[in-house]
Order: sequence, then C-alpha cells, then structure tokens
Amino acid sequence: MLERLYREYGQSPWLDNLTRGYLRDGTLARMVADGIRGVTANPTIFTNAILGSADYDEQFSALTAAGMPIEDAYWQLVVDDVTAALAVLRPVFDASGGTDGFASLEVAAEVARDTEATTAAARKLHERIAAPNLFVKIPATAEGVPAVRAMIAEGRSINITLIFSLTRYRQIIEAYLSGLEALVERGGDPSTAHSVASFFVSRVDTEVDRRLDAIGTAEALDLRGRAAIAQAKLAYQLFREQFSGERWQRLADLGARPQRPLWASTSTKNPAYPDTRYVDELIGPDTVNTLPEITIAAFSDHGTLARTIDTGVDEAAATMRRLAAIGIDMDDVGLHLEDAGVAAFHASHREVLAALAAKVRGVGNGVPAARV
Repeated sequence: MLERLYREYGQSPWLDNLTRGYLRDGTLARMVADGIRGVTANPTIFTNAILGSADYDEQFSALTAAGMPIEDAYWQLVVDDVTAALAVLRPVFDASGGTDGFASLEVAAEVARDTEATTAAARKLHERIAAPNLFVKIPATAEGVPAVRAMIAEGRSINITLIFSLTRYRQIIEAYLSGLEALVERGGDPSTAHSVASFFVSRVDTEVDRRLDAIGTAEALDLRGRAAIAQAKLAYQLFREQFSGERWQRLADLGARPQRPLWASTSTKNPAYPDTRYVDELIGPDTVNTLPEITIAAFSDHGTLARTIDTGVDEAAATMRRLAAIGIDMDDVGLHLEDAGVAAFHASHREVLAALAAKVRGVGNGVPAARV
C-alpha cells in the first residue's frame, strides 16, 4: 500500500516516530524497504523514546560520567539517533533526487517565541549534523516565520511544523518564496534549500469539535468532524496557486523545489471516526503524509487508495463558510492549537531533562510522555 501510495498517487509516506531500538534492530530499514520515504520526530517522540527503554542508558551514563551537562547529553542522544536515521534514508534521498529521504530534528521548544534564538538554533543543528537530507524543524509561530525565511535564504532545509491555519500557512509559503529569492539574490543555489510545510490535521477536528459541542445547535453538531479535512483541502489549493505563475517559475527555472504540504497529526483522535480518514481523504501528488505506526498498520490493512486531495473542494469551502457563520474562528483555533503544541513540546523537553537528572541522582526512571 505504501509503495502504491507513492508510485501511483505521488504522495510520500513518512514515519512519525524515531527510536534507537528501530535503528539497532533494523526496523527502520525494513520500513523503508516497505515504502516509508522519510522520518519525522519531535520533542515528545524523543522523550518517549529515551524514557521508554533502556537503549540510551549506557551512552547517557558515559556522557555524564565524562562531565557532560545533562542537557548537552540529551542533545547528543538525539543527534546520534537522527544521524543514524539519515544514513538509513540516504539511499532514498539520492534515488529521489532530493525529494524524499529526510529525517527531521526540531529546535528546542523554548526558543519558539524568539526569532533570533530560533534562527541560531536551526543554524547550529544544520552545522552540527551537516547532512544534505536533514530537515531542521521550526515551529510556525509568528516569531518562527522570519526564522524560516532567514534559514531558506542561507540555503538550509527546513520543515515548518505546527501549522494549524490557512492564514499561517500563507505566511509560511511567503517566507519560503522570499527566502529563496534572497538566496538567489546573494548568488546562492536554490536547489540546495528543501522544505516541507507540516499542516496539522486531526487536532484541528478535536478543537473545532469541542467548540461545536459547546455551541450545541443542530447546525453546529452537523459540522463535527468536517473542519480538518476541509481546511487541508483548501491548503492544497493554496499550495497549487502559490507554486505556479511567473514568480514561482523564475525560481523553478533556477532549480528551486516546491515546498510540499506535509499532513501531520494524522492518527485519528476521536474513536468515532474511521482510523484511516486522515490518510484516505488527503491523497494526492506533491504531498507527504507522516504516519505513526498504528496508522500505517490500519492504512495497509484497510485504507483506500484514491486521489482525494482535490475532490470536494467546493464543499470544503462551503464547510469553512458554515463554520464561520456559526462563530468558529479558524484563525483563533489555529493560534490556540499552536500555543498548545509549543507548550506540549516544551513540557516534554522539561520532562525528559528532569528524568535524566533523576537518573544521574539514581532516583529512578521517568514515565513516557503522551504523544503530541
């Protein structure tokens, strides 16, 4: 199914997880052989990986015994996992001409509201790992948008994460395009700058459904479960519009690559909804879907292969109008989810550092964080 998803429909399936166990026992390599074309991770994923097994204990103990501060030791664990994943994925990167084969590593969540700190952190990670198939993830906060532009202008590859609204997505596209133009202006090669825009899906339904339940009218209740897919379909239309025309063609002629939409948060949070809906209903060319293992298994077992991303677009637009008419402000939804996402990643980072500090003191192990 994953092979066909890419070969027949132009969508790249990526794994939304990374653990040292997968690297050691060949699980990641086997998943790549089965059709996975990239890997994404975030602070919560790394927290769960480090606290959920003993795979990191020996290295962590050696690092801290040698005098390395706990936070530096944490980053060494993470960098080593990402570096190993990059090696597994490098053949995919080479064979695809740089379209796929990426692994993503996120800047620390505590800098998400600081443009200069985000820019410096992203640059440092790129310099530290220095692999052509590394994506550094920058959250799509208001402060992150200019950091994205700055990094693209330096020719660095960026995965923009935590995009929850069309307004913010439009800003991210502009940051990418203007960053490419700045790169070209200073004589750089735009083909070296890769990017995906991680547009979150299921969490939009979770938040909008909560607001619809609070409104409680028949019209509101009828709209439950419709917002996320409708918004994603309109995001794809925006992608098609922005990556066409004279402005884009000038950059494309110089080797620039489109910034593909990446559907994130695609596991179904509401058990009343089909477990493959955020895959089945968002399939189309020039897109990525990053999937946790449970969703990969469900889609491989009973998913539906069909081009769906640009079907029902008029209905999607009508859904957004209906939501607005009953008082659902999608920009406010997006900002709320953005704040919650940054806070959750920050909490995960604090949790893993506290648990690692407890290990140093011999106090015991931490408890894995909930997936974001």
